[in-house]
Amino acid sequence: MKVLVPVKRVVDYNVKVRVKSDGTGVDIANVKMSMNPFDEIAVEEAVRLKEKGVVTEVIAVSCGVAQCQETLRTAMAIGADRGILVETDAELQPLAIAKLLKALVDKEQPGLVILGKQAIDGDNNQTGQMLAALGDMPQATFASKVEVAGDKVTVSREVDGGLETLSLSTPAVITTDLRLNEPRYVTLPNIMKAKKKQLDTVKPEDLGVDVTPRLKTLKVAEPAKRGAGVKVADVAALVDKLKNEAKVI
Repeated sequence: MKVLVPVKRVVDYNVKVRVKSDGTGVDIANVKMSMNPFDEIAVEEAVRLKEKGVVTEVIAVSCGVAQCQETLRTAMAIGADRGILVETDAELQPLAIAKLLKALVDKEQPGLVILGKQAIDGDNNQTGQMLAALGDMPQATFASKVEVAGDKVTVSREVDGGLETLSLSTPAVITTDLRLNEPRYVTLPNIMKAKKKQLDTVKPEDLGVDVTPRLKTLKVAEPAKRGAGVKVADVAALVDKLKNEAKVI
């Protein structure tokens, strides 16, 4: 069974994000970029399934600018067998990415597509669900445990009331949650090995996909600064402030 793992290049989670002075977007010039943490969990899970012997090949996929090759090399250092870059300078929105992934699923015929539940930049939480809909595949989102047996996949997922267990037939789409696993530390020897692994580059037009944005960003602004808290002398003062100042009661 093949596993396709989409990975996204995002601003590193340790970096404080800054908005451009003209409000057109986030400033990424000279900013450290890395793999989306949820996608890192997806790569780790795919590699663990391969180590168990239930998966034969792990293919990492990234859509975006040429620098996404670095993200793919990281995925291959974790344990992916090869990478595919869909190279484009266009602004990619979730539906366009889902269409690109659908074209690659048709081409590669993987048994599973495992991807992060959301990216930490857009926070859309849409691509996995859109891909499942476009490909008419069963899906399990927010996975906290994945078990594969033949052509059946059992997924435990986190819901408001606790855990829900689903049984899926392959091919299927799984999106990962934080508690699924802890990604391994990437060692220098594996980084060196990753440089020799196969990395193919294609264009959206090669896949027959139109990636023209359907949404336009009007303005990006930082959230309002949070005001300082105040101390109150007693419960009566607290109730008074909640009633007359905050007006929440």
